[in-house]
Amino acid sequence: MTDVHSKEVRSFNMSHIKGKNTKPEMLIRRFLFKNGFRYRLHVKNLPGKPDLVLAKYKIVIFVHGCFWHGHKECKYFVVPKTRTEWWLNKITRNVSLDEKNKVELVLLNWEVIEIWECELKKNNLEATLSLLLNKLKMNSSYVGKQ
Repeated sequence: MTDVHSKEVRSFNMSHIKGKNTKPEMLIRRFLFKNGFRYRLHVKNLPGKPDLVLAKYKIVIFVHGCFWHGHKECKYFVVPKTRTEWWLNKITRNVSLDEKNKVELVLLNWEVIEIWECELKKNNLEATLSLLLNKLKMNSSYVGKQ
């Protein structure tokens, strides 16, 4: 099957896909800030440059896009019909890098929380944010917002 866009249009579209400050990431950031948590963004000296780093709690949060990180059995992870082999190689590489970074962070005594894009959709949002808050509160040094 051929692409419905020209090479130039496809390139333009792909160049506008963000890797940082995505809508799901911004949603998590606003939620954490509103609940009294302070964090750093994309810390370069940690494996995988986590989206959010809560140093006080030794917790890192990755907000994964379902397509880009190969979320298994998710309706948002659909393998493209064009250049299928190339996309599968790219996504497989992303998944293995994610796993490698997670292992390295755990070895450095960081707790790793992964949140998937689909978990932040309207029907799952409240449950996901509640679960995240509970995970963070389990940390004994949590002093919630008064």
